[in-house]
Amino acid sequence: MNRVDATLLNTPPALVSLPRRLALPASSPQDFRQRLRDYFVQTFDAYESLFRSLAGDAAWVQRPITLRHPLIFYYGHTATFFVNKLLLTRLITERIDPQLESIFAVGVDEMSWDDLNEAHYDWPSVARVQAYRDQVRALVTGLIDSAPLSLPVNWENPWWAIVMGVEHERIHLETSSVLIRQQRLDWVRPQPDWPVCPDGGAAPANTLVDVPAGPVALGKPFDSPRYGWDNEYGRHTAEVPAFRASRLLVSNGEFLEFVTAGGYAHDAFWDDEGRRWRDFAQALHPTFWVQGAGGWRLRAMTQEVPMPWNWPVEVNCLEARAFCRWKAQHSGQPVRLPTEDEWHRVLATSGWHLQDARPVDANLYLEHWASSCPVDRFAHGPFCDVVGNVWQWTETPTYPFEGFRTHPIYDDFTTPTFDDRHNLIKGGSWIATGNEAEPESRYAFRRHFFQHAGFRYVVAEAPVRPPASHYETDDLVTQYMEFHYGAEYHGVPNFPKALARIAVEAVGHGPRRRAMDLGCAVGRAVFELARHFDEVVGVDFSARFIDQGVALARGDTVRYTAVEEGELVEYKAVKLDDLGLQGTAARVQFWQGDACNLKPQFGGYDLILAANLIDRLYDPAKFVTTIHERLNLGGVLMITSPYTWLVEHTARDQWLGGFKKDGESWRTLDALRALLAPHFEPIGAPRDVPFVIRETARKFQHTLAQATLWRRVR
Repeated sequence: MNRVDATLLNTPPALVSLPRRLALPASSPQDFRQRLRDYFVQTFDAYESLFRSLAGDAAWVQRPITLRHPLIFYYGHTATFFVNKLLLTRLITERIDPQLESIFAVGVDEMSWDDLNEAHYDWPSVARVQAYRDQVRALVTGLIDSAPLSLPVNWENPWWAIVMGVEHERIHLETSSVLIRQQRLDWVRPQPDWPVCPDGGAAPANTLVDVPAGPVALGKPFDSPRYGWDNEYGRHTAEVPAFRASRLLVSNGEFLEFVTAGGYAHDAFWDDEGRRWRDFAQALHPTFWVQGAGGWRLRAMTQEVPMPWNWPVEVNCLEARAFCRWKAQHSGQPVRLPTEDEWHRVLATSGWHLQDARPVDANLYLEHWASSCPVDRFAHGPFCDVVGNVWQWTETPTYPFEGFRTHPIYDDFTTPTFDDRHNLIKGGSWIATGNEAEPESRYAFRRHFFQHAGFRYVVAEAPVRPPASHYETDDLVTQYMEFHYGAEYHGVPNFPKALARIAVEAVGHGPRRRAMDLGCAVGRAVFELARHFDEVVGVDFSARFIDQGVALARGDTVRYTAVEEGELVEYKAVKLDDLGLQGTAARVQFWQGDACNLKPQFGGYDLILAANLIDRLYDPAKFVTTIHERLNLGGVLMITSPYTWLVEHTARDQWLGGFKKDGESWRTLDALRALLAPHFEPIGAPRDVPFVIRETARKFQHTLAQATLWRRVR
C-alpha cells in the first residue's frame, strides 16, 4: 500500500453537525433537491472527517478485529454502495471503477459467503480511494442537481436509491467509529471535532419504574413521510403486560458489581452461546475496560480516559444477559432484558418525543459529544436515556412484521438476519443520526458483536416468547426453494438436477477438479455437481438466495412456506440428508457476487454453469466475452436461458437477441455463437430443457430453457 496522501490528512476538518433527518415530502422538486443535496454532502463530509482519526498506513489496512475488514474497506464501501444502487435503478448506466467496486461491494456480518480471506485483496492506497470517493461525490451531487425528478420520493421512486445511500453511510458512520475504537490505540489520534464528554464520576443508584400494561402498534406504512428500511414496514400489534424497568441504563459502576462478584467466571450466568464467546474471547470484563497499575480506564473512540463509572457500560448481548441472570439470582426477582415491545412501552411511558430545539434533549445526533455521557444526564419522564447515549439490547431476535417485503434494490439488508442469531437494538447512540435515531428503526446485530451498545433491564413475570421467524416466507425465495428442492410437477424432472446431469455428461472423462454455478439461486445444482467434482462454487447476486444454500451446507433444516391459495400456505422443510446429498456439503462454497464484475479469485474452473442467467444481466455481452478467463482450456461452459429479455433487467440496447438486425431476425443463439467463437467450440446441438415453477397449488409456470454447451479451445 502506498503512503497515506498528506493532502488527505491536512484538509480542513469537516463539521460533524448533521441534519437530523430528511423529510421526504417537498413543496417542489427544487426544494427536495436542495434538502437532499445538503443531507448528502454533510453526511459525506462527516464520514471523511471520522477517518481523519487514523494515524498512519497500518491503521487503514490492519483489521481492528478478525471478524471485520480493515478500515480502508469501509472508506470505499459506502461510496461503492451508491454506484451499485444507482445502477440498479438506472439512474446511471456505467460504473466508475469496476475494480474498486468489486473490492468494496459486500460488507461483513460473518455470513458464510462474506470474503474475509486477506489473500483475495490487494488493498488500494488511501489516495486512490479518496479520489474514488471524490468521483462518487461529483456523480451523486450531479444527479441531485440535474437528474429527472418526480415527486413524491417513495419506495418505488428511483431517487430512493440516493436517500438509501445516505442513510447507509450514516449507519457506517457509527459502525466505523466502533472499528476505530477497536483499533490499536497508537494507530488513532484524537480530533477536536470529535470531543469526549469531560464529565465522569461515581455511578448513581439505579431503581425500578413501573410500566403499566398497554398496547403497542408497530410498523410504518409504505407512504410514510420518512425513509425506512424494509424491516420497519408492515404491521405488528401486541398487548404488553405490566412490568418494571430500570430507571437508568446500567452504568459502568453498576456493572462493576457483576465483575467483582466473579460474574465472568460463573458458568451459571451464561448460556451456551455466551460461554462459547466468553471462553473464545477469554473475557474477564467488558471489552472497552482497560485495567492498569493506576486502576480502571475506559477506551473511548480515540483515547483512554479515567473510568467514568457513571457512563453506561458497553457490552454485547451475551454479557448483558449474563448480568441479568446474576442480578436475578442476587435480587430474587425475574430480571432480564426487555423485548422490543417492552422497550416501546418504556418509550410511551416516558413521553419522550423529538423537539425542534437544538441541541436535542438526549445524547443523540452528535449534538453533544463523540462519546457516552452520565446515565442520569438526560431525563425522559420517569426514566433517563430512553433514547440516545448508547443503543439498548433487547431479547427480541429480528423478525419480519406482517406485510414485510424486501426492497428490490437491497434484498439483503434484513433477510440474512432472520436466523435467530441477531437481536434488535433500540434507542440509538450518541452517533446515531437520520433513520438510526428514529424510534421505529429496527437494527439487529449478532449477539457477540459490539456497537456503542449497553442495556437497561426489566423485572417481568411474563416469559419471553420469541417471534416466529423460522420459516422463509418471501415469495420469490420460497418459489425457488420449491423449484430446487420440492416436488416435481406435471411430470417435469427437477431442473437443476437435470442441468447438472447434462453438464457432467458434457465434461465426460475430462478433469473434474473445480466447477462453478454462476447464478446459483438457492443452490441445488451446486450440491448435485458436488457429487462429481472436488470443489463447487455457487455465486449469486442475491444474498437471500445463497443464504439458503449456506444453511443447507451447514447441515441445517431449511423451512419455507409454499402458497396454496390466498393467505393459506403449506409448511415445508428440506435437509441435504433427505435428498441423498449429505456427502457433498464439504465440497461446496457459496459467495455473493456480480456475474458482470467477478472478483479475481474466481477462476481455474473445469465447468461453469450459467443457468437462466444471461437474460437477467445488465451487461450480458461483457459476461459472455470474458467468461473464458475463468475457465481452463478444455473446460466446459453451459448456458441455459428461455431468452425472456426484459427492460427491467437488461437495457434494450444490451439485449443479445430477440430483435431485427440488418433487416433479419437476430436471436440470442446467433449472438452466443458470434461472441463465443474466439474462444469456444460448440458441443453438440442446442436442446430445450423444460422446467416448472410453482406459484400456488393451482398455478404453475411451464417454461423451456435452451441449453447450449461450449468447450474452451483457445
